[in-house]
Amino acid sequence: MDMFHIFSLIGTIAFAVSGAIVAMEEEYDILGVFVLGLITAFGGGVVRNLLIGVPVTTLWSQGIFIKTAVISIIIVFFLPLSWIHHWKKSEAFFDAIGLAAFAIQGGLYAVEADLPVSAVMVAAMLTGIGGGMIRDIMAGRKPLVLRDEIYAVWALLAGLSVGVGPYQRTWFLFALFLFVVVFRMLSVQYKWKLPRRSLRPTQSDTGGES
Repeated sequence: MDMFHIFSLIGTIAFAVSGAIVAMEEEYDILGVFVLGLITAFGGGVVRNLLIGVPVTTLWSQGIFIKTAVISIIIVFFLPLSWIHHWKKSEAFFDAIGLAAFAIQGGLYAVEADLPVSAVMVAAMLTGIGGGMIRDIMAGRKPLVLRDEIYAVWALLAGLSVGVGPYQRTWFLFALFLFVVVFRMLSVQYKWKLPRRSLRPTQSDTGGES
């Protein structure tokens, strides 16, 4: 199994589990759990394919990944609640694993298609964050990538590294994977954020409460 498939498999498991847990948090039925889990696992790849002109129907040729996602969702759905609550404490960690794995996978996909570095970066970002964004929207949440700690930046950096680095080297890809996971977790731990501006009036703008 080559590196592309290894990272695809890691990302599929991590994001399928993430989507299933979010669905159970929102009290979806078992069908909803499967839908949200599968969309989280494959949504980013579908968005990437649409952008770079790859037929979306290639999804149906990924039988091993679909089966892996389904099995992962089934296991999570029937786990004891105490295990799931314990697992939820590590939710950001699994999300970081999925982000790193899919960002690298998306970057490799674009490189193999002989696309420029800018396209490799975008493909990495969309593959890494697309499924999570669709998951949050379908769960009625504000997408994490648009409101929380630095998130998409790590996917963009992964794409840049794949585009200009020795992506054929196994050690390089695993080092990049660890880099993205570690720095994503550091951004969660220390609440690193990108600059933002709010247009909502503050008390000083309105003169305060009388």
